Amino acid sequence: MISSFIILLFIVIYFSLLMLISWLTSRRTKDHTYFDGNRESPWFLVAFGMIGSGISAVSLVSIPGNVGNDNLYYFQFILGTIVGYLFIAFVLIPIFHKLKLVSIYSYLDQRFGATSYRTGSLFFLVSQSFGAAFRLLLSVKILQTAFFDQLGISHVLTVIIVLLLIWLYTNKSGIKTIVWTDALQSFFLITVIIVSILMIKSSMGLSFGAMISTIVEHPYSRLFNWDASAGSNFFKQFISGILITIALVGLDQSMMQKSLTVGNLKDARKNVLSFSFFIAFAQTLFLGLGVLLYAYMAQKGISWSMADGMFLKTDEIYPFLTQNYFGMIGAMAFFIGVVASTFATIDSCITALTTAFSYDFLNFEKQSHAQRVKIKNRVLLGVNTVIFLIVISFWNSQGAIINTIFKVAGYTYGPILGLYLLGLFTTIKLKETWVPLACVAAAVLTWLLNSWMVESYHFDFGFMNILVNAVLTILFLLIIKKN
Repeated sequence: MISSFIILLFIVIYFSLLMLISWLTSRRTKDHTYFDGNRESPWFLVAFGMIGSGISAVSLVSIPGNVGNDNLYYFQFILGTIVGYLFIAFVLIPIFHKLKLVSIYSYLDQRFGATSYRTGSLFFLVSQSFGAAFRLLLSVKILQTAFFDQLGISHVLTVIIVLLLIWLYTNKSGIKTIVWTDALQSFFLITVIIVSILMIKSSMGLSFGAMISTIVEHPYSRLFNWDASAGSNFFKQFISGILITIALVGLDQSMMQKSLTVGNLKDARKNVLSFSFFIAFAQTLFLGLGVLLYAYMAQKGISWSMADGMFLKTDEIYPFLTQNYFGMIGAMAFFIGVVASTFATIDSCITALTTAFSYDFLNFEKQSHAQRVKIKNRVLLGVNTVIFLIVISFWNSQGAIINTIFKVAGYTYGPILGLYLLGLFTTIKLKETWVPLACVAAAVLTWLLNSWMVESYHFDFGFMNILVNAVLTILFLLIIKKN
């Protein structure tokens, strides 16, 4: 275990760096700087920084831990994400830049009307609130075990401390600061991945070639699943990878807000394409790390609790091994990765939620300077409060959180995806009054269909919930189209 003093020293140094960046980027701020960064961000910096936002602590522990139950089937999802990023770069980014959007959901206002606009934004607010809270939940659990429990600090206070630290370095310049702090945190995160793999390699006494052979030849290294009834079936994973990427990146305010701070379309497109390569490579490394973790446990005779042939609490495997078997360097590297990924992910989510609510529901652009300051501060406080309440409510939840996040996204982002697909590829108009009902009905029916299919036929939609939901949304919207 790392001593409390070393962890405290690291937190102080790390947070001081973030505050320094915040101070440097807070000069020349305007009313809208918090939301659009004055549209001056360098594209390569945004692309590199988005790695930290895309790879949360959930990815850091859930993807490797889940290998024991799902092999390398997540790689099928990664292949789909590459296609999704191409759609974002060549379809969505040109539209968002042409319209000079701050909140990307204002596209729905121009295409359909105010009700569709606010319906799409509301679904994002719900989904992002839970997504951010679940990511923070996992991060805080790790920090709690590694540090705060040793000081006798409750998890409730830990959540408050983390949210307060994020508020301190982002409340002034928002997205302008986050572009730079996320780049720093992405650097730490990538370093952590490499250090972790090297530490396991050294602990197992393997050469580089032997390590590769261990990964390739391991029983958990199956890449493709052709079982049609399984949630991890290739086509389900690949197609859902495309759709979830479009929805959770291209139609997600927290991810697109950074791209929209880039000044021109050409650079914004380069940003998305570069980021797609970085994130796919990093996630593939996580899968390799997962195989090594289970190979290490087998070599050292470390057992893990199981039920019905499945490993339990897989999110705890990586933290447990780093804190007890990989020495000071391995444990410290992991802790740095958790802190970096936590701040990089949650700060973007909080800023995006604040932006969406301020612009989409409170007419931020039409307010006076004094009113804008009040709106931003009050919404920011409200967003932090909601995330705090969700984290506390789900504190005792178990299982791989990454699966929970994607399942929730399937129900909440499906209607957003349906609205955008209908808007982009048709010219129809909608009877606006019925749009919220159509979107909610599609989400509820998707849940009912999936439950019925699992119970009656043992057929799980898996991540494909988002496709079913989007298709149902489109069908319901077509029913309420104007003649």
